[in-house]
Amino acid sequence: MMTKVEVCSDCAVRDRALCGSLSHSELTALNGLGRRQHLSRGDTLIWAGDDAIVCGNVISGVLKLASTTTDGREAIVGLLYPGDFVGSPYSGRADVTVSALDDVEMCVFPRQAFERLLADHAAMERLLLQRTLAALDEARGRMLMLGRMTAGERVAGFLTDMAARAEASGCRAHAGSPVTFDLPLTRGQIADVLGLTIETVSRQMTRLKAEGVIALPGGRAITVMNMANLTARAAA
Repeated sequence: MMTKVEVCSDCAVRDRALCGSLSHSELTALNGLGRRQHLSRGDTLIWAGDDAIVCGNVISGVLKLASTTTDGREAIVGLLYPGDFVGSPYSGRADVTVSALDDVEMCVFPRQAFERLLADHAAMERLLLQRTLAALDEARGRMLMLGRMTAGERVAGFLTDMAARAEASGCRAHAGSPVTFDLPLTRGQIADVLGLTIETVSRQMTRLKAEGVIALPGGRAITVMNMANLTARAAA
């Protein structure tokens, strides 16, 4: 039977997750707290306003972070991918609702026990701080995007990011072939994330298809036919 540390060594996101830079002793201590949890599409891990009782790492799938506006509408304020950290240590209550956009596998830790572990392992605490600051920089970049980029640049940037994540997961038929992936969001949700209307998102994707930049095989599938062109549009 494999030990917990050996199981972590085989984890698909070990190199990208919080535990990737931990020493053997730190990994052993973290494993004493962790448990695997599966979320089906639509399941909620954390509700905004509830006690923040868990945190953890995303192993597979995509989570959305959402807030509710005063008139009851949902606003997606962030997405979490494999390797990302979920939850807010040292926060008594959750600020956002965390739900699964597709089937999600996680490694979950009780928040208070995780906080005690951080107090005893300074390197782990520093790494979490670095990831928190990186997430803050990403949020600031998203604010700049929404304020300054055109609709075409926003959609191209979103697809470039999705393609990069898919490519890192090996979503190619063979080396050199186009990257193909399934979008984790509906076009309406993409519009919400990008601050656009669903009609605008659809028009921009149709334009990219017509110009040979992407292909739309069906459903939520996207094939990037010209990555250089897509990247240039995002950076325009």
